Amino acid sequence: MTLPQFDAKTVLKVAVVGDVHDQWGEEDAVALDYLNPDLVLFVGDFGNEAVAVTAAIAALKQPKAAILGNHDAWYSATHWGRQKCPYDRSQEDRVQQQLDLLGPSHVGYGKLDLPEFGLTVVGGRPFSWGGSDWRNKTFYRERYGVHNFQESSDRLCQAVAAASENTLIFIGHCGPTGLGDAPEDPCGRDWKPLVGDFCDPDLTAAIAFAKRHHKQVPLVTFGHMHHSLRHRKDRLRKRWDSDSYGTFYLNAATVPRVIKTPTSHQRNFSWVTLANGQVQSAASVWIDPRHGATETENLYQGRSLSASV
Repeated sequence: MTLPQFDAKTVLKVAVVGDVHDQWGEEDAVALDYLNPDLVLFVGDFGNEAVAVTAAIAALKQPKAAILGNHDAWYSATHWGRQKCPYDRSQEDRVQQQLDLLGPSHVGYGKLDLPEFGLTVVGGRPFSWGGSDWRNKTFYRERYGVHNFQESSDRLCQAVAAASENTLIFIGHCGPTGLGDAPEDPCGRDWKPLVGDFCDPDLTAAIAFAKRHHKQVPLVTFGHMHHSLRHRKDRLRKRWDSDSYGTFYLNAATVPRVIKTPTSHQRNFSWVTLANGQVQSAASVWIDPRHGATETENLYQGRSLSASV
């Protein structure tokens, strides 16, 4: 199955890369060349402070924005992670190396203006683990001078206020709270104790701030909560939702994102098209770099977003 072709002058084509977890190689660059997106969004968890993976992603030629996830500070954010760190943290800072490699394309606690597309990408809290508890206090205090959810929300709202464009796309490693608390929901807790909305209230506050200030928010995309469920195998996680404002919420964390076939390896990308300030379609696409698109699962196509699935 091949991807439909769109007029790039009127439709923005966006590839979203879910949690990578070290599954990134030259074939992914080939697959992106085949897809030919206008913009690539990365929602984090490249690996456990995987500097080489980050470097490969930073070198991509396509316009891109990224946010780093909890695994990207695996040995630096928590006490137990620092105890298990396989390198000398007094001699190197792999978290900072990743940030330096990505440069302005890393939008955590920030934004990237893309006037050529008429939009700004705003990032959520970087390195997030999700949930209603303020975790990794020392890490956020030392790295960002942030002490609690309120200060984190304020920082995200500052990025919204500084955006040059009226249309905003939000990316987070974790999604915003408010998309349901069942284990199968886009951000639902899928481990014991089951149920609970396990995402970021500060991101929710920033999205609400944007809408109060008359910003258009067609897309919010994130990962962290994998599409395959731990507590049941007869279904997958619900991957998208929407609200009454017409905002489309997409969980792009298809894990593993690379699967082996008898002849090759297929690599997963989420594929979103936007036009006139709204999401027009969304799909989960598996690419065989040798033969192009091999499987496309349509998630949403041309219906009203006034009600969720």
